[in-house]
Amino acid sequence: MALTVFTGGTVIVAADRTGGVDVAAAIAFEDGRVVALDAAADELAGAEHAEVIDLAGGTLVPGIGEGHAHPVLGGLEAIGPNVRGAADVAGILTAVADWKRQHPEAEWIVGASYDATFAPGGVFRAEWLDEVTGDTPTILRAWDYHTAWVNTAALRAGGITADTPDPDLGRYVRDADGTPTGTLQEAAANDFIANVVPPFSLEDRVAAIEAATRAYAEQGTTWVQDAWVEPTDLPSYVEAARAGRLHTRVNLAFRADPATWRDQVATFGAQRDEIRALAHDRLSANTVKFFVDGVIENHTAVLAAPYADRPDERGLPNWAEDELIAAARAFDLAGFQLHIHAIGDDANRIALDTIAAVQATNPARERAHVIAHVAMLAEDQVARFAELDAIANFEPYWAQCDAVMRDLTIPHIGHDREGWQYLIGSVLRAGATVSFGSDWPVTTKDWRPAFSTAVTRHSHLEPDAEAWLPDERVSAGEALSAYTAGTARQALADDRGSLHIGMVADAVWLSADPLAVDPNTIPSIDVRGTWLAGERTY
Repeated sequence: MALTVFTGGTVIVAADRTGGVDVAAAIAFEDGRVVALDAAADELAGAEHAEVIDLAGGTLVPGIGEGHAHPVLGGLEAIGPNVRGAADVAGILTAVADWKRQHPEAEWIVGASYDATFAPGGVFRAEWLDEVTGDTPTILRAWDYHTAWVNTAALRAGGITADTPDPDLGRYVRDADGTPTGTLQEAAANDFIANVVPPFSLEDRVAAIEAATRAYAEQGTTWVQDAWVEPTDLPSYVEAARAGRLHTRVNLAFRADPATWRDQVATFGAQRDEIRALAHDRLSANTVKFFVDGVIENHTAVLAAPYADRPDERGLPNWAEDELIAAARAFDLAGFQLHIHAIGDDANRIALDTIAAVQATNPARERAHVIAHVAMLAEDQVARFAELDAIANFEPYWAQCDAVMRDLTIPHIGHDREGWQYLIGSVLRAGATVSFGSDWPVTTKDWRPAFSTAVTRHSHLEPDAEAWLPDERVSAGEALSAYTAGTARQALADDRGSLHIGMVADAVWLSADPLAVDPNTIPSIDVRGTWLAGERTY
């Protein structure tokens, strides 16, 4: 019987969504569960078989959850040119040129994630890449993963010309004469990746999963929602699980396709059965992902009123509303959790209406359906999350007025709707469950800067900056709850999310108490250890 006792610091046993916190001075884990707190844990420290860990003045908190991320995509970024580190278009081109020089045998150049603010309106041109890639087909994804930039050779490989019609649910951004610029949006980008670009090998994908989950373990994350799983991803996860290369728990969300969802109901059920047959405690597949819309930065998020800078544009909906409701009902009846991407205010209204329709017709059960991002929310929709018992999954690192917000987002939606964004405090005060995530690799997977941003509503790198939409700040206790209890509910795990007696022993040892320090310093807190069901993973 493995017995581990922690003493010499603070134990945050639980944080609830009102900011309330339970603490203890000592804690004991045995056989993967919490078995004792305070004096009872101290007594167990004397047991002959006990491993005693001195927290050295640090703090033990429940394991951190990641409510929305893309581990495969994030892990695969390391294979291509490092365009994320570039400071301008010239920097991107230098990174691509360096990679091509180091890989002269490459038949394709595939990379991510470039900063879309480097070009006016986020429109990047094929001829810019041609200068450093020549005839080697090249595709780079923007950091939003809803947009891609290709060179002329790639356009040629995809058969894309001025006469090529836009795909359903996507756009080839064009010059006035119809010539493709080299910027692809939504399905135009995703279909190109799926159908034209050569796939990564199985080993590359498994290695990406291993690297990603190891990095998550190193930062104290014990559960991750992979929020976009295609059929090509399933063998990679199965192999990673069988080979012992998963270092945190991962739940898979299969992407529902508006054109083929009726066939997918049975297919996803069979794939879920395949994962359950593995009986691996670090891999599950309980969720189906729906993209209601795109993103504000490329004008594909769905708004109730037109974009401020495009009065004839309201966005690009991925689903007809009646079809989305029919699909959601079918997957709900099949026992799946719904995970609905909604960015624009009308997309969030559609997502909430969809959950309401499911509840009105399907048998009652604990659903824990999720609306992810909730980037824009009209005031009259705030209370509906609690009324429908829907989980609002926010990416709190986005809740700051950075270059993207200043140069792209606000100009697109207008200042009159600026205050509709990332209403974390309002949704929480209305009584809803809030979970936090990162959308990595869109932004950093590190929960510590995001935690800080949720509390301050500005970057920790600018500690004296004014809070952006300060009424939407949350307390440190509320932020910790979103990362622990909130993500545990999202994970359908009622025995995780706290360190009360009997709960699963998922925990992270921090060098300082994130509830007690200046929130601007939270990103500098060190992670000293991570435990997953009592097993040390870092």
